[in-house]
Amino acid sequence: MSVGPLTVFLAALATALATGLGALPFIGVRAVSSRAVAYANAVASGLMLGASFGLVAEGTRHGSVQSVVGAALGVVAILVADRVLRARGVPAHPSPGLGGRRALLLMIVMTAHSFAEGVAVGVSFGGTATLALVITVAISIHNIPEGLAISAVLRPQGASIAACAWWSVVSSLPQPVMAVPAYLFVGAFAPALPYGLGFAAGAMAFMVLVELLPEAYDQAEKHAVAAIVSVTLVGMVLLQRLLG
Repeated sequence: MSVGPLTVFLAALATALATGLGALPFIGVRAVSSRAVAYANAVASGLMLGASFGLVAEGTRHGSVQSVVGAALGVVAILVADRVLRARGVPAHPSPGLGGRRALLLMIVMTAHSFAEGVAVGVSFGGTATLALVITVAISIHNIPEGLAISAVLRPQGASIAACAWWSVVSSLPQPVMAVPAYLFVGAFAPALPYGLGFAAGAMAFMVLVELLPEAYDQAEKHAVAAIVSVTLVGMVLLQRLLG
């Protein structure tokens, strides 16, 4: 397909901006109880786990072993990042806005995820126009619940709607950054795709299991939390199947 780098950049930028739409459901939500925080973490957990499954499924199409290696590297990266943040004395919970260890780890996870998605967009533009359109639309829609997951963690800690939308978009900015070089050098970037997808999946799943779910279980009734996670996880997987 013959398009210019600017077209690829603008398409990937649109996918990044779509992430900010995930903050909209939190308009009007101000005072949040600990139980509501638990349910918000449960929603974020289900969305992130569902996204992880989708990433693994896509990664294995390009290389199963590479995806597993990438996932292991993702877990190691989160462990290292958490240790560094703890050593610097960053608290688990932030003051209003983005400042706590959990919020920073979430941003690291989502940003790593976005690198892989940016490569996917760029590589798709190296194929047919239909493939590029489908991938761009799919990732744009897929990014909205990712923004919801970020907002579900930030909003209960006092972040404004604008801040939730801003940080959601920031987490996806690697998409337009990576899309153009991936388009220009498809042959060089394509082999790295399963590593990137696996990395994002491993980091995301580990973040959910270690950070989000344990607190959710402590703050709300376990069966309710498990039900929310299960429904949102299945919903995310079905959405990805429909878009695929």
